Order: sequence, then structure tokens, then C-alpha cells
Amino acid sequence: MRLTSLLTLGMFLGVITFSSANDKKKPILPAIILNARTVAVIVDSDAGVSTDAPLANKTAVEDVEKAFSNWGRFRPVMGGMAPDLVVVVRKGNGKIVQPTVHGGTSPNDRPVIIQPNDTGIRIGGQKGRPPGDTQDGPQSSGTGPGVGVGASDDSFVVFDGTAADPTSNAPLWRYAAKNALHSHDVPAVGEFRKIVEETEKQLQKQQKKP
Repeated sequence: MRLTSLLTLGMFLGVITFSSANDKKKPILPAIILNARTVAVIVDSDAGVSTDAPLANKTAVEDVEKAFSNWGRFRPVMGGMAPDLVVVVRKGNGKIVQPTVHGGTSPNDRPVIIQPNDTGIRIGGQKGRPPGDTQDGPQSSGTGPGVGVGASDDSFVVFDGTAADPTSNAPLWRYAAKNALHSHDVPAVGEFRKIVEETEKQLQKQQKKP
């Protein structure tokens, strides 16, 4: 009888300990993201130009920048402006292997842009290699056919922009899904916003606890 009581008590205490450990949620995102104010959005340097949709990645960059501007928390900046965060995007088309065109200029070479958003009009231009772009720049050998190998889904990866070589480090957050970079609504930015706001709520709860 006594042994049964002790076992029951032990199981009860074990449940309490397990529940208490789960109640202490750790912040989801690091302080680097929460303290950031500027972001540079670039195309994955390993992505070639798709023969089916040659402007897909550049359009994705513009859509993500506009979504960030409309959100208002992070200000999109061009290369050479020392951003707090670097977001690398890449459009998928449902295929792991697809024909591409390689060579020519870098996918992150950009002329002056005039981009309307909910808060006004954003004007900028890309000069030189943006942070995190490891491509060697314009290819002197010209363009040619190639094969792109990568995830079939759209990808959105966040890096620490203050690092010497941002994309050589582990990402701070990543999101990949079908149509994650869909024009206009850009679900990836919406998911990023949700996780940022959820992290801040957790931190506020922890600060209120005695």
C-alpha cells in the first residue's frame, strides 16, 4: 500500500515538473532580429535565370521589399548601406531541377527603381555587390544554358547583416513553402511578421513575471 502511494506521488511530481518546464517558453527569435531596423533583400546567388520565368526572382525581391515597407518595421535598403538583416529569396517552380541561363550580370544588379508602397514612394538603386551576394559579378565569358538545382518551393532566409559575410553563417530564420513569395500578398513576409510579434509577446510576458 505504501509502495503504491509513493509511486503515485512520484508520478504526480513528475507531471508537475514537466508542465512547469513547458510553461517557460524561450523567445523564438534572437535579439538580432528584434533590434534590427534595416533589411537588404537579394536573390540567392546560386539561382540561375529560369528560362520559364526569367524575371521571377527579381520580381520576388521587389515584392518582398514592398511588403517590408508596408509593414513598416524594417526599412529596405540597397547594397553598400550596411543593413541589419539580409534576406535571401529564391523562387521555386515545383521542380527540383530546371533549365536556366547562367552568366551575364549578377541577378542582384539593379538599376534605379521607383517603387510605390502604402507609405509613399521608395527610390533606390544597386551599386556594386550587395551584402551576402557571393557571386563574382558580371561574367566575362557571356551567357549560356545551364541547369538550376534547388528546392522546388519558394524560399525566404534571414541572415545577420552585420556579419562580415552574412550568408556564410547559419540563418537566423527560414521559411520555405509553395507560393511563399507570391506577388502582392507575399506570405513569407506575413509568416515572418507573425513570428516576430509572437516573440515580442513572449518577452513581454516574461518581463511581467516577478
